[in-house]
Amino acid sequence: MLKQMPSDQRPREKLLARGSQALADAELLALLLRTGSRGVGVLELARQVLDQCQGFAGLMGATPQRLSALKGVRGLGPAKRAELLAVMEIARRALAQPLAAAPVFDSPARLKDYVALHLGGLEREVFAVVFLDNQHRLVVMEQLFQGTVNQTSVHPREIVRRALELNAAAVVLAHNHPSGLAEPSRADEFVTQSLKSALQLVDIRVLDHLVVGRGEVVSFAERGLL
Repeated sequence: MLKQMPSDQRPREKLLARGSQALADAELLALLLRTGSRGVGVLELARQVLDQCQGFAGLMGATPQRLSALKGVRGLGPAKRAELLAVMEIARRALAQPLAAAPVFDSPARLKDYVALHLGGLEREVFAVVFLDNQHRLVVMEQLFQGTVNQTSVHPREIVRRALELNAAAVVLAHNHPSGLAEPSRADEFVTQSLKSALQLVDIRVLDHLVVGRGEVVSFAERGLL
């Protein structure tokens, strides 16, 4: 229990005295959760949540359904789940704001972080598109297709239609590898070239394809695969 810990070792006091970087992952999460449940202290609850989600990457990509279905975790009620989901959305919006104000490739690392925040840690493969205006600023990122753990069916016609609806001038493609390995596959390369050809017909550029693994994002553009 936190009350039984020396005051300078409690997460809140440690953060205020030494900064947020001094805290372990479970201590940071414990500050958000605030309380545990009967027989389970808040630090132990935080560790259980992180273990179940495989760290912050998985937690940031968790859906409300995923949080409510964590196995063996007691004390993560609706109020705590809502607070965690709100923090995740704040982080996404904080990253989106500068991407909407300036060309996304002015800060490629931020774009990778933004995409990873949406797709990292998901249990199923998801294919998303980052739609950009004629100055390559973020319009919106949308998850368009969901598949099994190993495969997603991607339909070029739907991406073209959505890009035209949004008046997009360019796109960045993105998908996750639930295995955790971000290395692009031959299928990924084939899909990229198919979408690039389809979008070229309506004068929309594919600027990159980002593959999100666990703790890594691989860029097709940086690899020379576009």
